Amino acid sequence: MKKSMNYLILLLTIVFMVGCNTVEDVTTDVDLEAEAATETETETETDFQESVDESNVDSKEDTSIETTVEEVEGNETSDLSNSELFEGYELVEVDGGDLSGYREPNVVVDIGFGDREYWAFTNEHGQLIKVIAKEIILQDDTTEDVTSAGRYYSDEAKVPGVESDVLDEGHIIADSLGGVSNAYNITPQESTLNRHGDQAYMENEIRRAGGASDFEALITYPDNETQIPSSYQYTYTLNGNVIVDTFDNVNPDEVNESLGLTESEPVESTESNETGDVSSVDTNGNGQVTIQEAKDAGFTMPIMSDHWLYPYMRDNDGDGMVGE
Repeated sequence: MKKSMNYLILLLTIVFMVGCNTVEDVTTDVDLEAEAATETETETETDFQESVDESNVDSKEDTSIETTVEEVEGNETSDLSNSELFEGYELVEVDGGDLSGYREPNVVVDIGFGDREYWAFTNEHGQLIKVIAKEIILQDDTTEDVTSAGRYYSDEAKVPGVESDVLDEGHIIADSLGGVSNAYNITPQESTLNRHGDQAYMENEIRRAGGASDFEALITYPDNETQIPSSYQYTYTLNGNVIVDTFDNVNPDEVNESLGLTESEPVESTESNETGDVSSVDTNGNGQVTIQEAKDAGFTMPIMSDHWLYPYMRDNDGDGMVGE
């Protein structure tokens, strides 16, 4: 009996020990699985954070690249603006008072006095074909060195053709509008057209407006040999209005007469050849008569070159009349 009891106790002991080992093994497996899950979760979170960080880095790098490209492209556009404008032409520098009538072919020249930028272009035949200016800035005789006649230079370039009795050394952009007097701003222009016609009218309108913008002159020739234009086209903006003036290089009076548009000959002023006391007109006594002073004294405009007051007045564009 005692021996059977001992066997029973031993059996129970063995069962108990096996059960404990099983529990420990189960517990260990559960713990290991929990730790593995925790590590996996931690790794997942770490990978996600690294992915986010990398994404942010990539995003920042992309933004930086786009900005740099935009800035470079903007600078290239700015730097190439004149290059694109002058493409096919050689940029050369010519003194504003150069009296030579020769022009180099396929060149672009700045014909603006001082800091003005007025660009003149020639074709392969040395003909002046185009003049452009972003802004026309009027002459300022209070700050710029001009002659008593209101000119920057005492003479103009001798372009072939100006030796004619009926052709003037016509400025594309007049002195009063800031243009120089070399061959890249001068064409042989019909005298009446230059002094009293469409050319003079255009210049006067720009002066009255205080300047112009987006100025372009296109000059046309009858052939490739002559330097005498056949026609002009001017496009410019005055006070927000785009103006286009197109006219032939001919005497407008003769054209009007041939068209029957001339009703009568202009009446000569009875005062033209008379003399008078300039002091009665020159109210400030400076020896120079202004348009307003002449008007105040009862004189009508324009004052022509044969009028006794003309020598005391400034004819800025040299067209033989003041106050037109």
